[in-house]
Amino acid sequence: MDRDSVLASLLRRLETVSKLDPADIAAIRSLPIAVRHWEGARAIVSDGERPSESCLVIEGFCIRSKTTEAGQRQILSIHIPGEIPDLQSLHLRRMDHDLLTLVPSTLGFISHASLLTLTHARPNVADALWRDTLIDAAIFREWIVNVGQRPAPARLAHIVLELRRRLAVTRGAEPATFEFPLTQEQIGEALGITPVHANRIIRQLREDGIIDVSRGYVQVLDETRLADLAQFDDRYLHQDPAA
Repeated sequence: MDRDSVLASLLRRLETVSKLDPADIAAIRSLPIAVRHWEGARAIVSDGERPSESCLVIEGFCIRSKTTEAGQRQILSIHIPGEIPDLQSLHLRRMDHDLLTLVPSTLGFISHASLLTLTHARPNVADALWRDTLIDAAIFREWIVNVGQRPAPARLAHIVLELRRRLAVTRGAEPATFEFPLTQEQIGEALGITPVHANRIIRQLREDGIIDVSRGYVQVLDETRLADLAQFDDRYLHQDPAA
């Protein structure tokens, strides 16, 4: 995989949420990145570990999750190409959750030493990465509200619209059908419900003609009703660098 392909989604994302000049972009392009292929459902870094590098998602999907002592898992976030989901490990040395792939993925590993050198030399890049982690925190807040306050059908509708909006940053459009590679069990873990309940919600939304979730994809059947159900406000994604 050539270097432009490795960094394309990351640069598109950063330029969407921040203002970078040509020298900043050149500095990011010069980062040493080790590209590795990861099978699906494999841990990238686990709770309690002390990583020395951060992971860029180049292709595929990842999740962050936390598992209780009783073995119950909560999916905390979904991550897409162009994101560095464990960027906080640059300063929070010990992981307090798991990061793993959902599907076979291509990942780029960047040493913390290289990232620190870059951020010290390029304040604009440091600001962009700091803004990125703040947006990450904003998404966490929205997920807390989603799981804690919305009915289960609205929770799924909200995650669907969020993921589509985030994917559109690097893909340039919001298609009616797009990748949604979660099993029913994983959907339940993201929504805070049982797999049986998740199955009922998926079936209900399909029968109502709102969305169809199957075989790793979601198809939007009725844009208006989906938006009404989710009550989706994308302000928390902060995709305008001037806002």
